[in-house]
Amino acid sequence: MKKILLVFAMGILLLGGCRGLKTASSGLENEAYLEFLGDSGFYKGGVNVTIDDKTSFTAEVYKDKRTRTKGQVYAISTGTHTISVAYNGKIIVKKQIFVSAQESKKITLP
Repeated sequence: MKKILLVFAMGILLLGGCRGLKTASSGLENEAYLEFLGDSGFYKGGVNVTIDDKTSFTAEVYKDKRTRTKGQVYAISTGTHTISVAYNGKIIVKKQIFVSAQESKKITLP
């Protein structure tokens, strides 16, 4: 009788340990990044950036040096965008870009 109970208990423990399959799906986030490079001393206070004539924000400008750590990056959706960069009310850069997932695009200012 003890053996039957022991086999029954072991069977329940083994079946109770099975959880089935768990699936997880992960991939790259569907966003890209912009970084603005130029003479940071000239563009004090940052530049005004407009994306597709919809989204506007102020971005910091960093010098492009090998020794610097990565500066502030700004997340945007992937695809084709029209980027306008203005400083003191004047547009200094306006161009169309294409960015893919997880791509960092450097916008170089004059």
